[in-house]
Amino acid sequence: MSIELSVGGHACVRLERASGERLVIDPGSYSDRAAMADADAVLVTHEHGDHVVPGELRDAVENSSHLEVWGPDAVIDQIAVDAVVASRMHRVRSGDSFVAAGFDVLALGESHARARPDLTPVANVAYLVDGLVLHPGDSFTVPAPGTRVEILLAPLSGPWLKVGEVVDYVRAVRPRIVVPIHDTMNSQAGNGLADRLVASLGGTI
Repeated sequence: MSIELSVGGHACVRLERASGERLVIDPGSYSDRAAMADADAVLVTHEHGDHVVPGELRDAVENSSHLEVWGPDAVIDQIAVDAVVASRMHRVRSGDSFVAAGFDVLALGESHARARPDLTPVANVAYLVDGLVLHPGDSFTVPAPGTRVEILLAPLSGPWLKVGEVVDYVRAVRPRIVVPIHDTMNSQAGNGLADRLVASLGGTI
C-alpha cells in the first residue's frame, strides 16, 4: 500500500502519499493540531466536537489557497466560511464518490451509532479511502458484501459502544489490519486491554 497512515490523536487520522498529497480525517478537539500541517483535504464524519472543531477548520480553509473539506450538511453549516472559499466546502451523503487530494473516496452509511433508544442519532458518514482504508466515524458501518478492506480504523471507546460490539464489527468487516482509534476516554491500561480483546477475538486475517 503506497499510503503512509498516522493516527493524530483520538479519531483523527492522516493519510499521505509518497508524492506528497495529504488527507486528514476527523481533526477534532482531542486531536494533535500538527496532524493538519500542510493538509490538502479534510474529511469529517459528523458534527461532534471530538471529530471537528468548526472554528479551527474554518480558519484553516480561509488561510489556505487550496484546502478542501467534505462532510455531512450539519458539519458544512457549522463551518460557515465566507463566499470566497465556499466552493471548497463539499456536502456528502451516503453513496457519494469523489476525489479528495488525489485519494478516491466513497461515502458510506448515514447515522451515528445510537447511544440510547431515546436519542435521535446525528448524521454520520463513513469513508472508504482508495478502497483500502475505512474510517467509520462513530458508527459500525459495514461496506457492501465483497468489499475487501485492508485497514479498519476501529473506534475503541465511547458512550455509544461496548468492546464486544467492536469485536462484532471487526468480524463483520474482516480487515487485514485493525488500527484502534477513538480511545481518549480510556486509560492506557484500559486501551491495552481493549486492544488485546479486539485482536484476540476479532478474527482478523
